[in-house]
Amino acid sequence: MTAIYESRDRADAATEKLKIFAQPQRLMILSFLLRGENSVSEIDAATGIGQPALSQQLAALRQADVVKTRREGKQIWYDLADDASRLCVRTMEALLTDKPDPQQIMEAATRTVAPKKKPVTGTGTASFAKIL
Repeated sequence: MTAIYESRDRADAATEKLKIFAQPQRLMILSFLLRGENSVSEIDAATGIGQPALSQQLAALRQADVVKTRREGKQIWYDLADDASRLCVRTMEALLTDKPDPQQIMEAATRTVAPKKKPVTGTGTASFAKIL
């Protein structure tokens, strides 16, 4: 792995990635998604961002490949895209407290959070198949 100081391209890429996290509403969304996959309405209820700002921020996060989506009927579900995204958000939450503790930061960075279980929705044979 090339250290950031060794490559201007790497430094530029890192800066672009940091810009995604350097927006309060996006950071709130990402922090909430640490708890697992959620629908747009659940994200809105938890963060209070409201429309259309929530849609705009979710689009920016999708474009940056920090979140992934899943469609179920008319509803879209959001989750963090990968373990690297989880690690970034978890580490920021630990680092950006009033008094960061190095031990807590390491624990936060290495801890796994079990995603919450989503209830199975719908009716009929297709719903039954989802249970299996």
